[in-house]
Amino acid sequence: MSKWRSAGIIALSGVCGAALAQQHPRAEQPSHAIEQSARAGEQPGPAAGLTSQLCRIDIKGDKKDQWMRLPKAESSVTQHRLNVGAKSFDYTATAGTLIIRDDEDKPTASMGYIAYTRHDLKGARPLMFAFNGGPGSSSLWLHMGVLGPRRVVVSDPGPTPAGPYRTVDNEFGVLDKSDLVMIDPVGTGLSHAVCDHRDDEFWAVDPDIDSVSRFIAQYVSDNNRWTSPKYLLGESYGTTRGAAIVNYLRARRSFAFNGLILVSVATDIEAIFAELPGNERPYAVYLPGYAAVAWYHHMLPNQPAALEPFLSEVRAYAMGPFTAALLKGDALGAADREAAAQKMHEYTGLSVEYLKAANLRVSEVAFAHELLKAQRKTLGRLDGRFVGPTMDLLEKNTDYDPQSSAISAAFAAAFLDYYHGDLKFGQGSTYRTTNFGIGEHWKWVHKTERGEQPMVNSGVDLAEALVKDANLRVLVLNGYYDLATPFSATEYVMAHLGLPPGLGARIEMKYYEAGHMMYVHPPSMAKMKRDLDAFIDSTARP
Repeated sequence: MSKWRSAGIIALSGVCGAALAQQHPRAEQPSHAIEQSARAGEQPGPAAGLTSQLCRIDIKGDKKDQWMRLPKAESSVTQHRLNVGAKSFDYTATAGTLIIRDDEDKPTASMGYIAYTRHDLKGARPLMFAFNGGPGSSSLWLHMGVLGPRRVVVSDPGPTPAGPYRTVDNEFGVLDKSDLVMIDPVGTGLSHAVCDHRDDEFWAVDPDIDSVSRFIAQYVSDNNRWTSPKYLLGESYGTTRGAAIVNYLRARRSFAFNGLILVSVATDIEAIFAELPGNERPYAVYLPGYAAVAWYHHMLPNQPAALEPFLSEVRAYAMGPFTAALLKGDALGAADREAAAQKMHEYTGLSVEYLKAANLRVSEVAFAHELLKAQRKTLGRLDGRFVGPTMDLLEKNTDYDPQSSAISAAFAAAFLDYYHGDLKFGQGSTYRTTNFGIGEHWKWVHKTERGEQPMVNSGVDLAEALVKDANLRVLVLNGYYDLATPFSATEYVMAHLGLPPGLGARIEMKYYEAGHMMYVHPPSMAKMKRDLDAFIDSTARP
């Protein structure tokens, strides 16, 4: 794998340290944990009986007219009660798989999901679909971190102690406001291709968009949720996927979402891949993000008292003089180079000598390695508040993420215990928390109405959706200390959607004093809950 692509996968995978990577497509194994054959409010739909029998494999040669057993859509339906503070209500959890089909209704994949529904409220309940990113990450991070009715307790901003890990009822989940469906893309969790299809057919931008879109439309149809207010939430590469899905379903199914929620934005991949050869766009938009992390660690030569006024100053410099200096390239004079390095030193804490040696161009992995190098400490790339020991001071870039190392084991263990135990599903099968093989083989090309992109920028899709769906609203959540998808890069991306005047008002930006997974920081998790509640309340029609 090339260096720049490796860096991007690490940035976008959510948390990578707890992967149970199984690279090859596997044969379907029926679940050993079916608690109820009759669904409680989550029906498989009329096509399920058909697709649970046989599927025809139309291939030439020796295997012509071969018939193969199609894996059945399985589910375990369990009843639960949430009791936290003033909140107390019953809910139904459905852990299962859904067989998605192509335009000819031929099965293509079995996709795993976990759905939470309430039946004690009248009217059309909002319905939220959510997933993490990667490419190659399952949805357990958002699920057990903030959205679901149970969450894992982790330390912040240091390593979580060794097991036994603790899960609690989640007072910050969305179930009091919306029903919830967590989706695992093909190759993650228990999701895999069926009927002579291969997992790697789905490991590209457009097939991934198509398969998750088909899941969403089929779930809505199977469970008669067409009139429900609908929301889509994606984190990291999940924002790349989510921004494209809202437009894909709008154009192909006349399917509308009330709201799109983007957590730690990666819609324009080139804007955040500094190590893509010849790509200079990220360096200016990284600078305010570096400044925030340096401020947090008190590494600035003149430490400002407050963060946001300081960042306003850095933003102005990054968009003005610093961008102008970068645009001059090799023609930048010695005096201007010295002045730029000095100003960068004031804003990042990195030495003037280092900045000049780096030609003013510092990638996020280099910054994470360099800032606390004198203390032999490495910064977390997903969350710059986390630090860990540096293994090799002579390296240019960090070789691991202390935030990932600090929380991954707790998330994976807590989720799998909950999945197999409370939800009674998936025993006997390997649940892939993160599948690194997906990122290593991912195809980044994306076809849009305006032409083909060699490197996906689904901001184009988002812009089209905002133009053609007057009701769509967007909520963007940013962590100040996120080095993987810096808040300042998101500001740049959202300002460059090419929207007609006035439409940008339908995009709302929120900020948190945390990183990529802002919900590991308790105050930010509480703020995220308030922001999500307000967004749903303002966009769900009665």
